[in-house]
Amino acid sequence: MTPKVSVIVPCYNQAQYLDECLQSVLDQTHQNWECIIVNDGSTDTTEETAKKWIAKDPRFSYVYKENGGLSSARNAGLEKAQGDYIQFLDSDDMIHREKFSKSLIHHSEYPLMVSQFTIYRNHTHYPGYNHVEQEYLSFEGIVFGWDLKFSIPIHCSLISKELLKGFLFDTSLTSCEDWLMWIYVMKDYPKVFLVDEPLAHYRKEDNNSSMSSDLYKILHQRIKILPILKKLYGDDLHDRLAYHIIDVRSSQFIEMRSEFYKITGGRLISGYLNFKKYYYKLFQKRTKTGFCSKRGSVSVI
Repeated sequence: MTPKVSVIVPCYNQAQYLDECLQSVLDQTHQNWECIIVNDGSTDTTEETAKKWIAKDPRFSYVYKENGGLSSARNAGLEKAQGDYIQFLDSDDMIHREKFSKSLIHHSEYPLMVSQFTIYRNHTHYPGYNHVEQEYLSFEGIVFGWDLKFSIPIHCSLISKELLKGFLFDTSLTSCEDWLMWIYVMKDYPKVFLVDEPLAHYRKEDNNSSMSSDLYKILHQRIKILPILKKLYGDDLHDRLAYHIIDVRSSQFIEMRSEFYKITGGRLISGYLNFKKYYYKLFQKRTKTGFCSKRGSVSVI
């Protein structure tokens, strides 16, 4: 019997994209699947849209919960999943109609399958922001390369439920929660089948407000993950990763500063430093004058 795939679709106020997302599931050439639509307290027409799909095909099911965030919604889906493999699919993203069939060709040998992806913007597909390489798909590759060298949209993967046994997304995180999932899945070095075709489509509309665009929040979330990794995997991994991040980011900053200096010929920086020097001199002069004047007035009294 062919393996069953559980598709988990967390939804929060993105009903305008949900039809396209669920249609991409219905179109799968691999027919043995279930799709769990998790409404995370949406205030738009998500419920009406979801119920339309439930009426269309019994393989769709619907769960409503109070708003708790993306991780909480994915966890609710995991609790309901009955399949052999898990496909995470955010409600604004899509998958190619042959994603399941092409990924599951060697399912008896591989518990984890990963495909390439495209960026879907304004009804047009563009190449993904990185090309997934086989070397990335290891425990060390995920730990030390994530966000520094590459990242992989979560719906690129098709994951054996056994690999996710005991795992729940950390609801305290608002970013990088998928990174922790990848680390957990890769911790025992499973065999990974790389499908070198773009079978996942990641939506990045121009009007989308996304945390991925807020680099400060991403940095803070990444720092927040370090003590979690320390608790889960020990001091050695935590320390190696912390030093690695500092080394990579420092090197990137130095390289960027060097390139900027080459482009400007140092003129902009020199001008700024001269202005800063003049400002400090002026400030010191005024401070000194004011101090002497105050002393003089006191002495007269």
